[in-house]
Amino acid sequence: MKFSHLLKFSALGISIVLFRRKKPILGTIIITDICNLTCKHCAISNVQKAMYPYSQIKDEMNQLYNMGVRILFFSGGEPFMWQDGDKRIRDLVIEAKSIGFYIVNIVTNGTFPIDIPEANLILLSIDGGKENHNNIRGDTYDLILENIRGATSNNICLYAAINNINLYDIKEICTLAKQEPNINAASFNFHVPYSNTKHLELSVEQKKVACEILKQLIKKKYPIFNLKSAFKHITNNTFKTPCHQCVVIENGKLSTCGRCIHIKDLCQKCGYFFAAEYSLIFSGNIRVIFDMLGTYLKYV
Repeated sequence: MKFSHLLKFSALGISIVLFRRKKPILGTIIITDICNLTCKHCAISNVQKAMYPYSQIKDEMNQLYNMGVRILFFSGGEPFMWQDGDKRIRDLVIEAKSIGFYIVNIVTNGTFPIDIPEANLILLSIDGGKENHNNIRGDTYDLILENIRGATSNNICLYAAINNINLYDIKEICTLAKQEPNINAASFNFHVPYSNTKHLELSVEQKKVACEILKQLIKKKYPIFNLKSAFKHITNNTFKTPCHQCVVIENGKLSTCGRCIHIKDLCQKCGYFFAAEYSLIFSGNIRVIFDMLGTYLKYV
């Protein structure tokens, strides 16, 4: 993140905290729900099998920017499958930058070639070591590693959903992030138990184990893009939900925090670290605020 953007972001954050504004700063646009994989933990892909048009996505970008959003994610489905005529995901990133978003990120499963140096972060899903990743996501690990090594920029951040299959693969994921030059960090979430994926849900004790592993790895200087000061709140779900500083838009439908807000009782089982971190930051948690400043300067 540019230092000038950090100053503006900090000023906006201070105004939100002081005046208790429910103003979004982080937004996600779902550009398609089409995906080439059928992962065990996923309940949101290939439902509508929709590919949204460029003009609509551009309007949604402007809508979010005018609401105050300055950190933008493109997600799916699989964003690298999105196309509209000759437009591809890279065109969306370039357009978002021209609009004025400070940070523009993509969430991908990594099975397509990675050539978008304009993105701040490409959050690439690796859900364990090779065996457990392939168990969850199909036989894709070697292809993803090939795409990581063939990437044209080192803006890749591994993005893992911790569940009861891959709980003890956290160190292996972080080691991969530390060793590969095109990866600058690893980031984690807890599995969110949608109705058909509840068997993968972690207990509170398992979440504590995961966070203790992450704490030890952070202490040993592994590149982890999560805020240690927020771990106890995420483990026990003691942060305010929904997070009004995060929004998601899909096909014109705007949701506060995330799409899971529309599913009864799922908010109380939120496993999204970003949502928890932003909720704590904009509730005025000083430790998390300072943790965020140091972490974002390091990895974004």
